Amino acid sequence: MKVILNKDLATLGEEGDVKDVAKGYARNFLFPRGIALPLNERTKKLFEERKEEIENRKALKRNDAASLKEKLEALSLVLVMPAGSNGKLYGAVTAQTIMDELAKQSFQIERKKIEIPGNTIKSIGKYKILIKLYENAFAECSVTIEGQPLKTETKVSAAPQRRGRRDNPSGPKDAVGESSHGTQQDSQPKSDAAIPANNVAEVTAQDNPVLSAAENSGTVTPAADTANNAE
Repeated sequence: MKVILNKDLATLGEEGDVKDVAKGYARNFLFPRGIALPLNERTKKLFEERKEEIENRKALKRNDAASLKEKLEALSLVLVMPAGSNGKLYGAVTAQTIMDELAKQSFQIERKKIEIPGNTIKSIGKYKILIKLYENAFAECSVTIEGQPLKTETKVSAAPQRRGRRDNPSGPKDAVGESSHGTQQDSQPKSDAAIPANNVAEVTAQDNPVLSAAENSGTVTPAADTANNAE
């Protein structure tokens, strides 16, 4: 439906403008707040009577915009941003960044009225941005982006020393060697003292040819026979 604006609305238009909007938007938002009126013969006549008053207000807005344009174009914004050695920023300069910086200079500019080439700035350098003022008026503002190197702290942490076989080769290896040596000794054949007495002579005769020959000649009495005779 068509409405005529009774007040300025940044997202829609100025006082006296005729706009075509959705019925729900008009009935639920514009009409209850007095921002707009239904367009009909009565409202047309009403705004015709206010036309001179509305034009005078628009003229004041144009003068204010011209004055603001001069101030903004005389301004040179300098922003110091974290950047690398290649000039690339750690982040980006956006319309919000420019709006915040302008607010520090006492300029209240809406974010949506700030136009940045490419929408964002990602490198150091000098740039020109546009600020929409009133109707078709724009201000061209100079912005210089300077880089600030990040302070990096090098933290050297000592790795915890872990003692092991490599750190103390004499310890574990000796223990292993002693264990192995003991195992080898245990695995060696038992001495002749562990052999039963009845088998001593047999083993001795077999291992010693001289004794074997003496037994055959009757010179030496086998130990087994001696043991039997003693019994």
